[in-house]
Amino acid sequence: MGLDYRTAFDLAPIGLVLSENRQILDCNRHVLAMFGAEREQFIGQSFELLYPSPAEFERTGERIVASLDRQGYYADDRIMKRLAGPRRGELFWCHVSGRALDPRNPHAQGIWSFEDLSAQRQLKAVRAELTAREREIAALLIEGLTSKLIGKKLAISPRTVDVYRARLMKKYGAATTPDLVHKLLVA
Repeated sequence: MGLDYRTAFDLAPIGLVLSENRQILDCNRHVLAMFGAEREQFIGQSFELLYPSPAEFERTGERIVASLDRQGYYADDRIMKRLAGPRRGELFWCHVSGRALDPRNPHAQGIWSFEDLSAQRQLKAVRAELTAREREIAALLIEGLTSKLIGKKLAISPRTVDVYRARLMKKYGAATTPDLVHKLLVA
């Protein structure tokens, strides 16, 4: 087997996707295995099918546009959804990083990597009962962001973030924010 760019892309040890206008143009074997899908289920499809809800897909797109650095790079941890296979519909933590080729038009074309974090970060059964906004807040709390920074990132008030944090604390039986983060991270 000769090593060329296509072989390197296809056999990379991390999920890789090439996109255009939030549609999947190409992907490698690793991302297909991660989402439990066949190539035909991915190519030409919107990234929306990999999110727990259409609202999360939309808000993530807005967050990417707002948070891109000058070179067009973006990264975060988020909840994604397996597409098919025996784990179809399962929600899992995923680290997504990538680059918009034109930072002025972030969704036009991009190169994205996907890393399944479920081995390090298990989702508790209660996770399915969380709203899309609660999942977003939980992901940002795990990153160590304050209410003010979360509010800025999600374009909501810090007080609204505090309300969601209180809901999460109640659902997880956490007494403090560090306790909540611990419970979000540990199965």
